Amino acid sequence: MSDKGAFDTNVVTLTRFVLEEGRKAKGTGELTTLLNSLCTAVKAISTAVRKAGIANLYGIAGSTNVTGDQVKKLDILSNDLVINMLKSSFTTCALVSEEDERAIIVDPDQRGKYIVCFDPLDGSSNIDCLASIGTIFAVYRKTTDGEPNEKDALQPGRNIVAAGYALYGSATMMVMSAGNGVNCFMLDPAIGEFILVDQNVRIKKKGKIYSLNEGYAKYFDPAVTEYIQKKKFPEDGSAPYGGRYVGSMVADVHRTLVYGGIFLYPANTKSPKGKVRTMS
Repeated sequence: MSDKGAFDTNVVTLTRFVLEEGRKAKGTGELTTLLNSLCTAVKAISTAVRKAGIANLYGIAGSTNVTGDQVKKLDILSNDLVINMLKSSFTTCALVSEEDERAIIVDPDQRGKYIVCFDPLDGSSNIDCLASIGTIFAVYRKTTDGEPNEKDALQPGRNIVAAGYALYGSATMMVMSAGNGVNCFMLDPAIGEFILVDQNVRIKKKGKIYSLNEGYAKYFDPAVTEYIQKKKFPEDGSAPYGGRYVGSMVADVHRTLVYGGIFLYPANTKSPKGKVRTMS
């Protein structure tokens, strides 16, 4: 073993990674600044999540958001952190948050060319029981002339220039793509930086886990019921799929990305249009 021990002196941080990717793309650096600002917000949210019990941040704030969910104290704090960091990055012109009924139009003297859609704290119902929660984001480029407005955010997914999520679990991880593969960065609290731990991640072709809220089984479409039944009782003699469901989309999606399998949030007779509200 060298004198350096296990300490990597050429560590690839998220900041370094996006700088290098931005240089390869020969861009203006605006997207790099945006992603680094979002990274700072995630670090702050991670600290707040870890200290929530001590700082009396558990519990309901006394309101509901635009999708009818009860707003928690950490929801409000996380929303403010993301909004303030993105505004102060001078890279965005409009922000769309699950916690706000209308799009937030950035002041002219702080504007950039990007639109960010985000859920500042996915899985809020799991905050008080310490289950994994997360932050979800997607970045679009403004494609119209004139003043930014809500319609600028209503673009198809293929127009996304960067997207990802942060997972606050046994560790804090940022999973991100800017169009060139999916990369995972884990927060090292000792140095306060996200470190690249997995590059060009790909989901397994076949997994052993299915994930959905079977509490809604009463309202499932018959085709969904049949599909789940075949995963539990496979007709070809293969091993049945195991059921796992956290209820935080970030946690369920991340587990599926790492282990493979199937994540479902199907429409049903109670919610004919479904209820997944991600922006990415």
